[in-house]
Amino acid sequence: MSPEPSGADEAARKAELAANLARVEERIESACVAAGRKREDVTLIVVTKTYPASDVRLLAGLGVRNVAENRDQEAAPKAAVCADTPLTWHFVGQLQTNKARSVAGYADRVHSVDRARLVTALSGAAVRAEREIGCLIQVAFDAESGSVGERGGVAPDGVTDLAEAVTAAQGLRLDGVMTVAPLTGPLAGQPEAAFERLREISTSLRAAHPAATMVSAGMSADLEEAVRAGATHVRVGSAVLGQRPRLR
Repeated sequence: MSPEPSGADEAARKAELAANLARVEERIESACVAAGRKREDVTLIVVTKTYPASDVRLLAGLGVRNVAENRDQEAAPKAAVCADTPLTWHFVGQLQTNKARSVAGYADRVHSVDRARLVTALSGAAVRAEREIGCLIQVAFDAESGSVGERGGVAPDGVTDLAEAVTAAQGLRLDGVMTVAPLTGPLAGQPEAAFERLREISTSLRAAHPAATMVSAGMSADLEEAVRAGATHVRVGSAVLGQRPRLR
């Protein structure tokens, strides 16, 4: 992660984050107007991966209430340091079953549920932690039937069964669906088409699970397309925090 700023550096960083947040807010507002949607129908989740806990605390001070991480080894200590902030923590990365117990200790929602074994692991961990964890089914539009996508996610025809597994699991709550714009497959390079397909899947899912209303889609480069396609939550990182340092 980046080094922790202090003093004048922290003030400058806060100003930078505030300006970036304002620009992202303008983008979301404009996209909502263009789509005929209310601004309050779209929630911004700031993806803070690779950035220090000090940035998370600054974001909380600037009014951000939802942050996301994709690596447990980074997220767990960061969440612990920021436990006194009024933040909802989202886990958005591919999740190994052996990390479920740790993630269940701080994540309010897991957006990357894509297999039955993970449902079982998260359920056990949630029960042990005496917490309820919101789950989103990650849908992969680059996955063949019965397989997992390149960046995680279940093929569209596997959503129904996985949703039933989440609903039946103790300690878990089915909140909706998530996707990442595919890099391969028939919808590669067509984020809006992928997001519209996700909305269709969400509509079908809500027929059986009315409370599963979340549609998590769109990042810094394609949040407008996601809003047009009906996303309720957009996951924005670099547009708020800046270009990420390369992971070693």
